[in-house]
Amino acid sequence: MPYVKIQVTDEGVTDDQKRQLIAETTRLLEDVLGKDPRSTFVVIDEVSTDNWGLAGEQVTTIRARNKG
Repeated sequence: MPYVKIQVTDEGVTDDQKRQLIAETTRLLEDVLGKDPRSTFVVIDEVSTDNWGLAGEQVTTIRARNKG
């Protein structure tokens, strides 16, 4: 029973993109590992850039600085 957790920042990932991630991840596990799609779980976790850090800073801060 595979469980895959995909974490992305909450910056406009569309429902169509999420559907594609779920379908393609499931297909990959079936193709590579022979896992049954009916027992494969894929969870997409959208994280606020305030809650995502890189190099000691919030991604929100980094993005704001790089826009300017």
